[in-house]
Amino acid sequence: MTAPIRNIAIIAHVDHGKTTLVDAMLRQAQVFRRGQAVQERVLDSDELERERGITILSKNTSIFWEGVKINIVDTPGHADFGGEVERVLSMADGALLLVDAFEGPMPQTRFVVRKAFEGGLEPIVVINKMDRPDARPGEVLDEVLDLFIDLGAGEETLECPILYASAREGWVSIDPHTRGKDVIPLFQAILEHVPPPAGEAGDPLRFRVSTLDWSDYVGRIAIGRVHSGVLAKGDRVAHFSAAGEKREAEIKGIYTFRNLDRVECDRVEAGDIAAVFGIEEIAIGDSLVDLERGKPLPPIAVDPPTIAMTFRVNDSPLAGRDGKYVTSRNLKDRLFREVRTNLAMRVEATASPDAFIVKGRGILHLGILVERMRREGYEFALGRPQVITRVENGVLLEPIETLVVECPESVSGKVMEVAGTRKGELVKMEHKGSYLHMEFHIPARGLVGLRNMILTQTRGEAVLYHNFLEYG
Repeated sequence: MTAPIRNIAIIAHVDHGKTTLVDAMLRQAQVFRRGQAVQERVLDSDELERERGITILSKNTSIFWEGVKINIVDTPGHADFGGEVERVLSMADGALLLVDAFEGPMPQTRFVVRKAFEGGLEPIVVINKMDRPDARPGEVLDEVLDLFIDLGAGEETLECPILYASAREGWVSIDPHTRGKDVIPLFQAILEHVPPPAGEAGDPLRFRVSTLDWSDYVGRIAIGRVHSGVLAKGDRVAHFSAAGEKREAEIKGIYTFRNLDRVECDRVEAGDIAAVFGIEEIAIGDSLVDLERGKPLPPIAVDPPTIAMTFRVNDSPLAGRDGKYVTSRNLKDRLFREVRTNLAMRVEATASPDAFIVKGRGILHLGILVERMRREGYEFALGRPQVITRVENGVLLEPIETLVVECPESVSGKVMEVAGTRKGELVKMEHKGSYLHMEFHIPARGLVGLRNMILTQTRGEAVLYHNFLEYG
């Protein structure tokens, strides 16, 4: 008999304390040995993630609490990594919405919460950073409930558990006026309010790939949730690609998640999250199902890429001085390896064997890839970012994004002026305390370089975010 399971995704904006809270949960469950040196923010294991304080790739961990296995999946808090968000949420039954006690729910939190509601996830609200002297939990709670109503949440959702926390100090409380002692109230809320996963071990196998990883030892690793049936080592299964093509495959090995580690095992039952290896052609969105009775799960749809850049071999006079990997073969292999695990990114060959077009969700999305490749020792030249257009019924369309800017009222005129020069159309404006909240519809090409312009004009006091809206 396997342990009961709860699958939960953590939703939070950049720097609202998501990975710090998971660290506190791991400490409470005594995952770290007494006296063990603990690297802060275990989920942000990537060097770039720790430097920038953002989560780029989703991580999996699991904690055993009172005999229940709690699988925690960490979602990126930045819309440029929206491709990751949708896949991660498909593995969970509940969502832990973490909100800063001063800043409240941010525009991009809205993007992820909407996706969570579309997936039918049950929310638990945690208002974090209660140790801040400027914390305003009452107003922030009202803002969260307003957001839920705005997104069409029902009465049951509005009655979800509300917790107050200081992840940095390691406590959670059910009362905004009382400092907690530990994070046990959070564990109790997860066990009580997150439904156990549906699907029976006796049903035909259905497993969908949500994330990919790579190991030099076993090759490609497909991570996903067992929606029904049993995934067993050595079984022969039907492998359906996202396009619907069917082939037979053998499961060479399975990992399950235990605390921060991947542990090899022989079988995983319905509801659990597992990692499968030994199937070379497996990709994100693919399904593994029972050979005789299984039907594939629907593939995961993701917002389209909106920005493209050309990566080419460095042919400048100083070529070859700065990197280990300088040839077109090196560049091609690295870019196509990225696409295996980065669903929101596309790579296309060009007429020249030395150049490749890389498409992504935004400048940050592409910038992270550029910086990561540079640190790995790749040397290459970059073209300027270009917006991806499409033609429908003979009309040329470009991506339109929703730009949200929050700034002091005294500099709002400058923000409107800058957005106006980039063809931004003001669609909403409201006061939030001493700050003004403005929403614009703006072409994606107008966003290139816009962040620096607005921050310069507002002396760094503005906060801005953008999400894909439509082609127009």
